[in-house]
Amino acid sequence: MTQPARIHVIDDEPVIQDVLQQLLTSEGFEVEISANGEEGLAKHSSQAFDLLLLDLLMPGMNGLDVLQAVRRIDPQALVVIITANASVESAIEAMKRGAFDYVQKPFKHEEFLLTIERALEHKRLQAENLRLRSELERKFSFGAILGRSKVMESVFELIRAAAPTRSTILIQGESGTGKELAARAIHQNSNRAGRSFITVNSGSLPPDLLESNLFGHVKGAFTGAVSEKEGLFEAADEGTIFFDEISSISLETQAKLLRVLQEREFMRLGGTKTIRVDVRIIAATNTDLEELIRQKTFRKDLYYRINVIKIDLPPLRDRKEDIPLLVKHFVAHFAKENGKDIEGVSEDVLEILERSSWPGNVRELENMIERAVVFAKARVITRENLPAFLLAPEGDAAAAASAAAAGLEGSLDLKEQTSAFQKRLIKASLAQAKGVQKTAAALLGLKPTTLNEMIKRLRIDLDSF
Repeated sequence: MTQPARIHVIDDEPVIQDVLQQLLTSEGFEVEISANGEEGLAKHSSQAFDLLLLDLLMPGMNGLDVLQAVRRIDPQALVVIITANASVESAIEAMKRGAFDYVQKPFKHEEFLLTIERALEHKRLQAENLRLRSELERKFSFGAILGRSKVMESVFELIRAAAPTRSTILIQGESGTGKELAARAIHQNSNRAGRSFITVNSGSLPPDLLESNLFGHVKGAFTGAVSEKEGLFEAADEGTIFFDEISSISLETQAKLLRVLQEREFMRLGGTKTIRVDVRIIAATNTDLEELIRQKTFRKDLYYRINVIKIDLPPLRDRKEDIPLLVKHFVAHFAKENGKDIEGVSEDVLEILERSSWPGNVRELENMIERAVVFAKARVITRENLPAFLLAPEGDAAAAASAAAAGLEGSLDLKEQTSAFQKRLIKASLAQAKGVQKTAAALLGLKPTTLNEMIKRLRIDLDSF
């Protein structure tokens, strides 16, 4: 049996209170009455209501103030204004601030009840849309990864097939494509989900410290080793270790990692005792490991060990049909996080977002949406909320002119053109930032770490800045 709708009436006139109490109760609604704004707000803060009937003209806190406070508590609150003829303009102002509709005193019961039904139907449709949107996101997602494109469907199928196995997995993709999210999705859908998932930032530590972190050490193993320490492999026993950017591990450490993969055992630094572990390894890289093998900076035998199952995450420029889904998700997430009532982006903004090459991939899009949500003053994100670099290229003609100016008009290779464009854009930002990478990253809407990875990948000489 469906629960009756709960309606909250905030009105200071006893006659109106009695009339609405009797009318709404007779129609099967549950009714709560408040005699002023302060009392009403206190109830709205502690109780859930389907609809608020709010009088505009009250002593003390007026209806517009109450409306604003209620929507701060609940941005989705459904409000119908009760107003006298003399204050219709204020009722319209209330609708601009988020009220659903208004009724004028004295009101006819039939018309009043029709407005109530329309408001509640609107709420039902909102709830249904939210449910359908949630189902769509579940359909077009795997863990925290979103996508409806064919290429992402293939990625999801591969993750589903690989997750329950014991196999080592190599995830390849540009910076910002979501390699750690994919690794977490694999872990969460495996029989190791209840155990540890440990991320190792391979490139952020010197070799000795990395080995100490991975394998642990015994007391006295090196200067400063004042006590025995358990390593990450022991902590991750029966769980998963994710090596983020495995290409940056030294050759010496690669040899020790290979032994763990082959024998499932290791020794702590300075120790003689063999420790056995059951750890699944997922590795990720944004570089070409086969090229590193040719350069003799990555072990071929380790490559074959980690490349049992390979998952290639596509760059965002190759899955632009996923951008509307990603934008909707990020807007909803950051609007909730920042307590803002934002419904989405305008059509022209979506066109701009779909047109961009997104050198920083999904992470760059996420950062840009967060920035736009923070600066948005309306319920829809507009061009004014976008960073200047997104508004600069205006269509294919501008892109062609830019390519011609760079002397690349003879090449049609997509990767070559994209890398060249990324390189020019990063160089321009570094020049404007006088070589300060943090400032350049802010200009591009990237995280400093993402920009640093791209500078290395594109072999940009920082000395010239």
